[in-house]
Amino acid sequence: MKKVISGIQQIGIGNRDVHRLWKWYREQFGMDIRIFEEAAEAPLMTQYTGGEVHSRNAALALNMQGGGGFEIWQFTSRQAQVPAFTPKLGDLGIYITKIKSRDVKATYEYFKEKRINTAGGLARDPNGDFHFYLQDPDGNLFEVCKAGDWFSNTGRLTGGAYGAVLGVSDIEASLKLYRDVLNYDQVVYDTRGTFEDLKTLEGGDASFRRVLLKHSKPRKGAFSKLLGASQIELLQREDGQGRRLFENRYWGDMGYIHLCFDVRNIGALQKECEKASFPFTIDSADSFDMGKAAGRFAYIEDPDGTWIEFVETHKLPIVEKWNWFLNIEKRHPEKALPNWMLKALRFNRIKD
Repeated sequence: MKKVISGIQQIGIGNRDVHRLWKWYREQFGMDIRIFEEAAEAPLMTQYTGGEVHSRNAALALNMQGGGGFEIWQFTSRQAQVPAFTPKLGDLGIYITKIKSRDVKATYEYFKEKRINTAGGLARDPNGDFHFYLQDPDGNLFEVCKAGDWFSNTGRLTGGAYGAVLGVSDIEASLKLYRDVLNYDQVVYDTRGTFEDLKTLEGGDASFRRVLLKHSKPRKGAFSKLLGASQIELLQREDGQGRRLFENRYWGDMGYIHLCFDVRNIGALQKECEKASFPFTIDSADSFDMGKAAGRFAYIEDPDGTWIEFVETHKLPIVEKWNWFLNIEKRHPEKALPNWMLKALRFNRIKD
């Protein structure tokens, strides 16, 4: 059997107060569908948490319009640490989360009216498309981008995660993972120099090689319709001065902790990763409970040590209050769940 990648399941966001930050994401981005919320220990992550088992509170939230989710993750046994330096564009790791928008100009005016920090204003990317950046209350950067594929229409201008901007030290080395293994095989642009749309960001006046990737074939699998298409943008500082964003810090500390893909046939994916020199560094091996959900998860590191997670979902609460759970393992790995079933997730909406 071959691997199946259904899309970006979620981006992990380390923070100090899950409920405060999640409320902001619900209000501003519509991330109001609760897939799980659980307080527990994280015994399998000790390799990245100083050799100690730490406790955490985590919640996975989605937007019913489509796109990847947010795993909002908080240490409860220690205080999440910020970087010891001021992060700048091109530092190594996940620097920006891309957010889907139906209308970028209208979305910009919406956030401007709400006095959200839009980090420099409306601009055009190297492809000529409008986009803009904004910050959440913790200073995490988001890029609002035009997207053409939507799962449903709830009346909001934004959907979920559309991808990420990652700082890398060597784009050619990074392509061996993001292009060759994760199948972001189509180059939207590959350009070098300084860029007007980046200059308002910390360190954005430097010279970069900048590559935007998307996948040429639609994703397959149970959640592919909901997660939708996505993009990866790789930024390499030409001065070679990028530092690891999680240098001397733990997985789970403040910032974007991982990029997670929903997959099937994870054993086949493991073999492909090993062949490409990206072995699993963490592997739950068997099904692992996450509150009301369950599945197998594993981690690899990209060439710069950025954490990439894979989750093979085994069980998912469709409507938790009705005790309706779906066994994904029994379904064909490439077949998408029917729309009516996915739309039933709306009954897990949190209303403020």
